[in-house]
Amino acid sequence: MSERTYIVGFIISIGLTLEAYFLVVRGALPGWALVFTILGLAVVQLLVQLYFFLHIDDEIKPRWKMTSFLFAGLVVMIVVLGSVWIMTNLDYNHEKLHSADELNQLIEEEEAISR
Repeated sequence: MSERTYIVGFIISIGLTLEAYFLVVRGALPGWALVFTILGLAVVQLLVQLYFFLHIDDEIKPRWKMTSFLFAGLVVMIVVLGSVWIMTNLDYNHEKLHSADELNQLIEEEEAISR
């Protein structure tokens, strides 16, 4: 592939990233519509990356590339689901606390700190 292909892929990637960013910053869509739109943009971004940068279409041994791709997908899924799990846990635990004094008291109890 030529240098021009990389430049086109880069410009498309930047455009998709900026579009997602401005949708969030401007609050252009409500709630779940925004989430699904960003997910759609992420899938398009994935396809652009696969085609323009990873050259998924011109492999001599497609089985090896598919294995690598599936492993990368597994790693991404673990990272995303782990992040959601951690954020949900933090949100749940944060809702229990209502003030800075309660947070300080909880830390003191957890760490066995006495004044």
